Amino acid sequence: MSKTFSNRGLVAAGATVSVLAASVLAVPVASAQPAGTAWPSRPIRLIVPNAPAGLADITARLVGTRLGEALGQPLIVENRAGAGGTIGTAAAVKAAPDGYTLLAVFDSHATNPHLFKSIPYDTVNDLAPISLLVRGPLVLVVHPAVPAKSVKDLLALARAKPGALNNAIVGPGSPARLLVELLELTAKIEVTQVPYKGASGALADLIGGQVDAMFATVPSISGHWKAGKLRAIAVTSEKRSPALPGVPTMNETLPGFDAEAWVALLAPARTPSDIITRVHAETVKILAQPEMRERLGEQGLEAVGSTPAQADKWIRTQIERWGRVIREQKIVIE
Repeated sequence: MSKTFSNRGLVAAGATVSVLAASVLAVPVASAQPAGTAWPSRPIRLIVPNAPAGLADITARLVGTRLGEALGQPLIVENRAGAGGTIGTAAAVKAAPDGYTLLAVFDSHATNPHLFKSIPYDTVNDLAPISLLVRGPLVLVVHPAVPAKSVKDLLALARAKPGALNNAIVGPGSPARLLVELLELTAKIEVTQVPYKGASGALADLIGGQVDAMFATVPSISGHWKAGKLRAIAVTSEKRSPALPGVPTMNETLPGFDAEAWVALLAPARTPSDIITRVHAETVKILAQPEMRERLGEQGLEAVGSTPAQADKWIRTQIERWGRVIREQKIVIE
């Protein structure tokens, strides 16, 4: 039996994705760079195909501000959430490949090809990787009223009352959602998955007690955890995170249970190689700055700054890994 995902706030079928994307793509794109004009000569937009306050948005704004300064033009972050990130990604793919449109993708970028029947772009070939920006663990957090202070406690609760534990999930193909699927399979439990369009809405309901638990990124829950509004019971990385002192890993209870969130910077395919090289060079410099590494580290994130080839390999690997999980779990979008 296949596992389906539905949400009235999300686009739920591949055909619908194509229709919505087409409406986005109907908007005229920027004209090409005038001959003889040095790039960049005007503001650059950085599309984030996810909702504000998520990992991609936080990373894009942190890095984007300094990247704009380095390039000498404002870099404007533009959130285009919807359909698991395919709407914003499609807009970037169809933009003029002139260096004035960049794209910051999140984990769902690697799962969408396996979840939607069709998307209006080729995930690998229609985009040019620039750099893997950051990577870091997700955190399993619960509302303080939930009587669970460890993974073992939470599993005991779920087994005692199958389906009674409400788990918030963000996006049909995000690793946060897929980690719930793996948790159910690995630990042989059953939870109720409550879908949300973005991390901010899910976290608001978790803090308010409308849901019991969720897998979230470190930067999205860090402040709430420090304020005692959420309880962090485990991180999904192989090793414990310095950003969350005392919080154990999932694999300490469930060996082999690990995954990382990530953000990569891309551009439309056929963007001139000299522009890709320039953006890459400035991005790597920014991510190597001690202050930037410290700020990201405080959020539980590792500043990466990979080469375009390494970013390409990472994305292909993630597509293969999560594709296997989706097929084995028979996960579909309805």
